[in-house]
Amino acid sequence: MKKSRYSDSQNISIFKQTEASTRVVELCREHGISSAAFYE
Repeated sequence: MKKSRYSDSQNISIFKQTEASTRVVELCREHGISSAAFYE
């Protein structure tokens, strides 16, 4: 099985940033993930 790139705590902090009105496009660019992977 493939190892996750981000830990659970990192994933939670990324999702909390979206709740704080950070645009998904900017967030994905900052963390180096694609928008398709974000919505998956």
